Amino acid sequence: MTAVRNSVHPRLCFALIFAALFFAIPKLEARIFDPDYFTLKNGMQVVVISNHRAPLVTHMVWYKVGSADEPRGKSGIAHFLEHLMFKGTAKVADGEFSRRVAQVGGTDNAFTSFDFTAYHQTIAAAHLDMVMEMEADRMRGLQLSEAQIIAERDVVLEERRSRTDNSPAGQLREQAQAAMYLAYPYRIPIIGWANEIKQLNRQDALTFYDRWYAPNNAILVVAGDVTTADVRRLAEKHYGVIAARDVPDRRSLRNAEPPQLAARHLRFESPQVRQPRWSRRYLAPSHQYGERQHVIALEILAEIIGSGATSRLYQAMVVDGETAISAGAWYNGGGLGPATFGFYATPKPNDDVAVVEAAINAEIAKLLKDGVTEDELARAKTRMTAEAILARDKALYPARFFGAALATGQSIADAEAWPEQVKAVDVAAVNAAARAVLVDRQSVTTSLLPIAKTER
Repeated sequence: MTAVRNSVHPRLCFALIFAALFFAIPKLEARIFDPDYFTLKNGMQVVVISNHRAPLVTHMVWYKVGSADEPRGKSGIAHFLEHLMFKGTAKVADGEFSRRVAQVGGTDNAFTSFDFTAYHQTIAAAHLDMVMEMEADRMRGLQLSEAQIIAERDVVLEERRSRTDNSPAGQLREQAQAAMYLAYPYRIPIIGWANEIKQLNRQDALTFYDRWYAPNNAILVVAGDVTTADVRRLAEKHYGVIAARDVPDRRSLRNAEPPQLAARHLRFESPQVRQPRWSRRYLAPSHQYGERQHVIALEILAEIIGSGATSRLYQAMVVDGETAISAGAWYNGGGLGPATFGFYATPKPNDDVAVVEAAINAEIAKLLKDGVTEDELARAKTRMTAEAILARDKALYPARFFGAALATGQSIADAEAWPEQVKAVDVAAVNAAARAVLVDRQSVTTSLLPIAKTER
């Protein structure tokens, strides 16, 4: 049960696939996973991705609500509720859900992001009926006591202390996120601010639950050794009997991000830091926000400039320039709100972060002046489409891929069209995306630095 960033967005360019450089990539079909999908009468969306290579199935329920949809002053309630969903119902006792899954050799977990909350189990296909029954039961049957609220609130506070408050890198990431967005609710940490977590109560949890947890605000994704007919039968049996409820239009509840007029620079010093780090992030469009025509081109740009040991940054700064021990770039455009395009670098021991900052500034200037090349584009496309092929047989990935896509406003067709969208991007589009996004006034630069401990 974790609070995570939108790290499961509907895009396929993740790790660099070195093997792709050694064999010819076959032409991709128009559909990556070839899913079936339908909608129950109560509005619940259902996606089925059949794969009969192993007798396993992943069952996921995604709710179209995340930390960016929380009421003012109630930060962390989405993630807190995710924890509380394991506290039981009239039919399933506190902790029994996970015990039943473990007893049949399965695993279960959940996560909260800015835009969605998801619950998932991976089990033998024969036990799909059991987990579907329990997940449907807690969709509307959650029961909470005051004692459970107090105990789980302490668990969340300890999670925050261990991951953020006791981590200089975690503290700086949180501050950078708050600086990146002037108004959009992505500026608030998913886990919540500590002073607000301490005030969350039973009524807060139940109000949020009643407002957002409904079948017409949920997506069921089942991937693995199943048939569409079996999933439809079980889904209608367990989820189809739950009545639809009115759900707010969450887009209208979120603030728009105003124009950003000044670059921001954050410097964080701590005696806990052993190795300095540097990063910069730029405000960027997403599939659902801003200049959407740049999204796929930005994915390709991140692959070219900063993904893996053959990327521009790694070659220029680690291999050739020897100014850093690591360097790269990232981009994820899968959210409902504005995204970020980022760069990072770790200087060599005893070197100053100014060295890596100057080197990345030089690479950005070169990119904006000269652009990317046809050869770089072709190799990036090969690596990215290779990952699309290999992703088909990953156990959990197909369910995460479609759940995240649908939970953030995309359609099945949008998600399946990704390879063709990548194929259609040309050099001019990548260079135009770079010029549109890499603008200083829309940036936040951070430095994480060591500081000597003072004697008392």
